Amino acid sequence: MARMIHVFERTTHEAHEWVNDVAGRTGWGNEREVLRLLRIVLSKIRDHLPVNEMAQFSAQLPVMLRGMFFEGWQPKLTPVHERHAIDFVAAVDEKVGDVIDYQGVTDIKAVFNVINARISRGEVEDVRACLPQELRDLWPAP
Repeated sequence: MARMIHVFERTTHEAHEWVNDVAGRTGWGNEREVLRLLRIVLSKIRDHLPVNEMAQFSAQLPVMLRGMFFEGWQPKLTPVHERHAIDFVAAVDEKVGDVIDYQGVTDIKAVFNVINARISRGEVEDVRACLPQELRDLWPAP
């Protein structure tokens, strides 16, 4: 039982590291809002990926974030992907635009940079390759 508890503690710790990294890059103080930003950007990325690439990408996320990545996902109901960077940003804005500290593209790029730092370079390149050119341009290369 103690071994199982350790797995939960490690998973929680890993998710906190991601949240703290995003908070440090955005300057946000509210961890709940940081987690919301992270979840929304991850879900928007998810909606652009073929299933195999989605599985490979999610395998490198902390278990807690992986659960959030797939939470509520219904493949048949996945919206049409935003083909333009402005539409991707608008979709994120719709979900987190009410956060006082939110700085739009700057904060979205902060999440991309956390992904660059915490996911293997090869996987980041594979994910970026699945995105339309405007979104690849928005996401800084690793």
